[in-house]
Order: sequence, then C-alpha cells, then structure tokens
Amino acid sequence: MEQTLEHSKTISDVWNKRPLIISGPCSAETEEQVLETATRLAATGKVDVLRAGIWKPRTRPGSFEGVGTKGLPWMQKAKELTGLPVAIEVATAKQVEDALHFGIDILWIGARTTVNPFSVQEVADALRGADVPVLIKNPINPDLELWIGAVERVAKAGIKNIGLIHRGFSSYGNTEYRNAPMWHLAIEMKRRNPGMMIINDPSHICGNRHMLMDVAQKAIDLDFDGLIIESHIDPDKAWSDAKQQVTPERLGEMIGSIRWRTEDVASEEYHAALEKLRQQINHLDDELMQILGQRMKVAEKIGQYKKDNNITILQTNRWNSILERAFAKGEKLGLSKEFITKYFDAVHMESINHQNKVMNS
Repeated sequence: MEQTLEHSKTISDVWNKRPLIISGPCSAETEEQVLETATRLAATGKVDVLRAGIWKPRTRPGSFEGVGTKGLPWMQKAKELTGLPVAIEVATAKQVEDALHFGIDILWIGARTTVNPFSVQEVADALRGADVPVLIKNPINPDLELWIGAVERVAKAGIKNIGLIHRGFSSYGNTEYRNAPMWHLAIEMKRRNPGMMIINDPSHICGNRHMLMDVAQKAIDLDFDGLIIESHIDPDKAWSDAKQQVTPERLGEMIGSIRWRTEDVASEEYHAALEKLRQQINHLDDELMQILGQRMKVAEKIGQYKKDNNITILQTNRWNSILERAFAKGEKLGLSKEFITKYFDAVHMESINHQNKVMNS
C-alpha cells in the first residue's frame, strides 16, 4: 500500500509539472532499443515522461504495426532503470487492460481512435475504475466536437486527470506539414477547457526533423503546457516515422534552446501598456465589424440585381479577381496569403448566404 501511495504521488507531481516534456521512440522495436533510448533521454535531464508506441495503427496493412504486448515489460524495465514514468497509446479495451496490468503510468488515445466515438467509448469503459491520467489527441479531421466528445466520454468514466494533445489535422491541399497545425482549433479547445493541460506534438505536425524547433517554439509562445516529441537512438533506421525522430541528445539540445515564456508578469507598467494596446484592438475590431456589415448590405443589393436578371450567385471570374487583388494588397500590408485566403473565403461565404436569402425571398 505504501508503494502505491508513493507511486501515485510521483505521477501526480509529474502530471502537474509545467512544462511537461514527453519523449521516446515512435515505436518500441526491441528491448535494447527501448532501454538505450530511455537511458539516454534520462541523461539529458530534460524529459519528464518516457513514451513508446506498443501498438501502431497504420494507414495501410503491411506497415510495422508495433510489437504488441511483449513490449510492455520493456517499458517496465525502462521505468525501473531511469525512475521516469512511462506512457503509451491505447485503442481497444484489451490494450487498456494490458497497459494497466503492466503498470503503465499515463495512457493516451490516438487521433485515429478519437475520430470514432464507438472506439473512444470502448476505451472509456475499460478505464472505468482506474486511477490513471489520460491524454487525448485531436481527431485526424478538423472536428472540434469529436475532440470534446472524447474528453466527455473519458470524464464520464471517472478519469480525473485528463489532458489534450494537439498533433495537427489532416487537410486537403496541405503541403507544408504532415498534419496542418490549424492553431485556431487548438486555441479554441484551450478556451473551452480552461485549466485542462494541453501539450503540443511537433513530431506529427511536422513529419520531419527540420521544422520541429519552429513548431515547438510557437506552441510554447501560445502558452501550451508542454511537448511530446519522438526520439530514437538511430532515427534514420527507425521502423516507423524515421524522418520526424531525433536522437535523445538532439532532443535535449532542442528543449534547452526553447525560449520558455510565462503567461503573465506582476508589473503595473506592463499591464497598463498592454491595456492601452488592447483598447486600440477593440476599437479596430468594432470598425471592422461595421465595415463588414456595410459590405453585406452591398452584397444584398447585388443579390437583388442578380435575382431581377436571373443570374447565378457565384461568379467565378469575379471571385478570382477579388482574390488576386487581395493577395497583392495583402502582401504590401504584411498579411500572409494563407490569412487572406481564409479571411476572404469566410467573407465570401457570408456574402453568398446574404445573396441567397435575397434570391429566394
């Protein structure tokens, strides 16, 4: 009983640490690989939790899908060797049972599981009565309600310590990232769940090593609570996701190079200056809303002309012309093409909705 209480206190301390750093190989491949990775990560002094993929859900059959349950004793040994808690992904009730049986300290639900409420419910039911922290990755597709639903299902199972992992989203047309970060969705999830831990997964967002540092730094700048980054003793020879993994030593260097920031400072001068700037933002936002309202009234007049002349709402050439003009002006004003596209898409759809009401009134 004393060992259980002491162990529980240790996990509680780790869970509440900020920033929380989780690292380890994408896949547990051999016992030697797991133990060497764990030892070298512990030696950096930068890692709080060891991770490894035991079961690996793959997009297509034939890829390495993990060593399975036989890898769980390796995680036990890694914990004994380093004194660090261990974490793995679970996707079925049997995987939850096996993980708990082998004393895994933290579980996480992966993106492919979060997307399916039936799978999340199966995992939640298996967790009922367990005292283990659970991290929940965002679903593959950009659907905030699925993510929230997964949190609710796990919470209803009685799990007290629930955290979020932002690992990016699959999206059409995305070429820069393996999974587009869509930061606004993570920020909205954070807003809806104040106080709930959210950590960033640069490995799965980037899909490569060279972008990891930039994404990790942005996450910290956005007040994320930590990072989960994949590390391997020989990344280029990893059995899965080789391009996005780094050596334990490189991981230590990255964590040491991040500019850690605080959410607030106790300075009256700082707060006064910030409040003045925020008031400027508020006034500008009010002006933007007024202008957008005026724009929609003009769109309604255009809709009336189209209705009177039996013309379709969508005019593709006109829309292309608006975008090109916006790109050119936006570049001069320091606005990114990505922002201009999203902003004008939203404005265009609202304009179409206003014209549609006029056309069908």
